[in-house]
Amino acid sequence: MSHDVSPQLSPPEPELTTEAARVVQAVAAPIAPVVTTGSLADIPFHNATEAPADPVLSRKDETGNWLDVTAAAFRDEVLAVAKGLIASGLRPGERLAIMAHTSYEWTLLDFAAWAAGAITVPVYPSSSAAQVGWILADSAAVACAVQNVQQARLVTGVRGQLTALRELWQLDTAAIAQLKAAGRGVPDRAVHERRAAVTPRHIATLVYTSGTTGNPKGCVLTHANFFAEVDNAIELLHPVFRAVSTEPASTLLFLPLSHVFGRMVAVGCLRARVRLGHAPSVATDELLADLAGFRPTFLLAVPYVLEKIYNTGRATAESTGRAASFDRAARIAQRYGEELAAQRRAEGRGPSVALRAAHALYEPLVYRRIRAALGGAVRYVLCGGSPLGRRLAAFYTGAGIEVFEGYGLTETTAAATVTPPLKPRLGTVGRPLPGSAVRIAPDGEVLLSGGQVFSGYWNGQTGQPAPRRGWFATGDIGELDEAGYLTITGRKKEIIVTAGGKNVAPAPLEDRLRAHPLVGQCMVVGDDRPYIAALLTLEPDGLAHWRRMRKKQDVPLTRLVTDEELRGELQRAVDDANTLVSRAESIRAFAVLPVEFTEASGHLTPSMKLRRAAVAADFAEEIEALYAGRQAGSAPRA
Repeated sequence: MSHDVSPQLSPPEPELTTEAARVVQAVAAPIAPVVTTGSLADIPFHNATEAPADPVLSRKDETGNWLDVTAAAFRDEVLAVAKGLIASGLRPGERLAIMAHTSYEWTLLDFAAWAAGAITVPVYPSSSAAQVGWILADSAAVACAVQNVQQARLVTGVRGQLTALRELWQLDTAAIAQLKAAGRGVPDRAVHERRAAVTPRHIATLVYTSGTTGNPKGCVLTHANFFAEVDNAIELLHPVFRAVSTEPASTLLFLPLSHVFGRMVAVGCLRARVRLGHAPSVATDELLADLAGFRPTFLLAVPYVLEKIYNTGRATAESTGRAASFDRAARIAQRYGEELAAQRRAEGRGPSVALRAAHALYEPLVYRRIRAALGGAVRYVLCGGSPLGRRLAAFYTGAGIEVFEGYGLTETTAAATVTPPLKPRLGTVGRPLPGSAVRIAPDGEVLLSGGQVFSGYWNGQTGQPAPRRGWFATGDIGELDEAGYLTITGRKKEIIVTAGGKNVAPAPLEDRLRAHPLVGQCMVVGDDRPYIAALLTLEPDGLAHWRRMRKKQDVPLTRLVTDEELRGELQRAVDDANTLVSRAESIRAFAVLPVEFTEASGHLTPSMKLRRAAVAADFAEEIEALYAGRQAGSAPRA
């Protein structure tokens, strides 16, 4: 990778369209050329030709040390595995499913399958037998790679309905080595011929949505979709994807590669020759150890991870009697971040001398420790999946970590909007990614267009509308400000209409509540009801800390949910969330559930979205009690 490219830190301003004094459309010109030939399969081969000795990946060996993989070495592995896939009978256009945790082998199989002319189908490793059966059958996958024996048994259990499935490989029993061995007799030219036949318009992958209702739908994403996404993102986010100092850019990927967000970053890193590592576990101790060993310069994260780091830091401070000091440091960081963001937008003079002095005081005590929890070298975080929230975004900016928030869907190959470098606007999800556009429909729905937007669903599946007249209707409600920054306020189908006729978007309230260390999940209710209420679950780590600090470890959870001290803490969290909305939209009552919402319980999708209908059905009695005046966190107000 060349490091002498001049960074484009100030891309052209988006073209805005205004109707009735309101910005309804923002169009961002592309800053990367459209790819007209080749495919993603070419990336490892181009890298090896242009910079064979550059480290493009890192793998952890048996002793826990990270070993670099050069561009030439990765090309050779992709070629060897692709030959193995061909030897196993995989034909161009056929589907290979991958059901595994985030790993080097996952990315290797992805590129090898593309080099063999195939289409990859990611499957969440936590998927149920029914979900796996549906995805493999619907995609007509002819081969499937799984992580371990448990997943192999799961696929075997539904194999009777999988008429197309011919091969099942298990990664933890040397499947990669077996494929390499099988392909030794296949000439290199067989791979090169297949690779040469793939064009940008060919399908790269079918990514199944983890829909909250019904069966998942396969989003058809082409090689051109990925190129439009990653090439413009690389050019825009120059500080993240390219080296800007003596320390080369690198990232440790720990989110699922079965999700389009993680997949896009993996492809983008290989495209830009940014060193990529994989962390298979998100268990706190294991992830922290991997971060410390790898020392990434930027991370891909969802808000939950950043909330967890913040809450863990505060819990540690509280355990040592320094909670008040941490809280003051947090307030200073938030103010500092706000002032810094305003200065970068040329809307302020930046932090005052007094604020800088206070910030310097807490730099070694708090902020450096927050950065250390992320490995010590992280300067940037790409955050998506749900809104991070203005306060937390400001805190991390003030702590020395710039957060690039983005917004997108599986159907848009991940990010459709992103925070532009040096022009943050906290509380928004940024502007249209170069080469794309955002439009707000008359009813407030967000419409998207651009080269990264898919062309439709596999097998003609319907439900959420495919692109029409060049625009994809997202189902999200949002608004554009005077500079073209997008704010998402909720899901169109989740809007609650109270008995008084008030329309309430539950997402802002739920997001703010989930940021509290004691709250695991939250579902706001109130359709055709006299006021808004909420169901809360407790976050295990936050609850364990709260129990220790108050010496209530022995109190059963079924009793704890009615504990006045705990409910008082949660009431303060509800009151804080209510500051986001008008009185008519505020949460008047809440119930604390003695269970967790999980994917296994049927209350969450694999991407951690609420299955609202399932929650409402399973906890109908608790919801009724909220409106009967029982279990209320506060007495309903008129």
